[in-house]
Amino acid sequence: MMQVAQLYRYPVKGLSAEPTPVLALTRDHGVLHDRIYALALGTTQFSPEAPQPLDKGKFLMLRANEILAALSTHLDPVTSILTILQKGRESSQFDLSTAIGRAQAETFFTNYAGADARGQIKLVHAIGHKFTDISVVSPAMMRAISVINLETVRLLQARVGHEVHPLRFRANVYIDGLDAAEELDWEGREICIGPVRFRGALRTRRCAAIDVNPMTAGRDSHLPKAIMRHFGHPDLGIYLEIMEDGILTLNDRVFLPNDQGSDG
Repeated sequence: MMQVAQLYRYPVKGLSAEPTPVLALTRDHGVLHDRIYALALGTTQFSPEAPQPLDKGKFLMLRANEILAALSTHLDPVTSILTILQKGRESSQFDLSTAIGRAQAETFFTNYAGADARGQIKLVHAIGHKFTDISVVSPAMMRAISVINLETVRLLQARVGHEVHPLRFRANVYIDGLDAAEELDWEGREICIGPVRFRGALRTRRCAAIDVNPMTAGRDSHLPKAIMRHFGHPDLGIYLEIMEDGILTLNDRVFLPNDQGSDG
């Protein structure tokens, strides 16, 4: 039986995955507390009053800034306190609900990124806006959830001959119980996860961000090239468009309701 194995949100683009037993989402606003902040480079122009989707290269992100993976971070959704741990020890806390706290966080990341900051880092946020990689595609895709099939990761791991940690792929939902790469055929089809309906929207094309090991913060592989070499395409994972509001939980059943002979 296909089911949810892991759930994550990423409150600040490029920073730590946060495991959660439930994932609340809506059609109009996407995953609650997911990619609601981003660390804009000093050269990036972003207006909170009139937010526009920007390429991920406009922000600090793992593709170019693997040192972000050396930080363990947590954003409290109630207090807006961002906690940062370095080498397992708490190093900083910032209250992102205040101008002072946001300015302190900007100074921290500017110093941490060094020349890669391209000036003063700006912690950006806009009501209703998500800093997802595919925000540039459409408003609906900005709010889409990302899904990884753990069996596909296992197959890739077997092909490359070394461990591939699933968190390299920074998905919201990790599922188990279906054949490797089967999820790539979900484009245009209805999928149910627990009580919530989705539509398979877009396969996830992989970039160099997945070369960064989330456990070591080292760039220790060439996985996009390996995916192309072993699978014949650059995709691993799929984005699902949210069709209705709801809550996902661990062990939720995953099924395709309109498929004849399906598990549903």
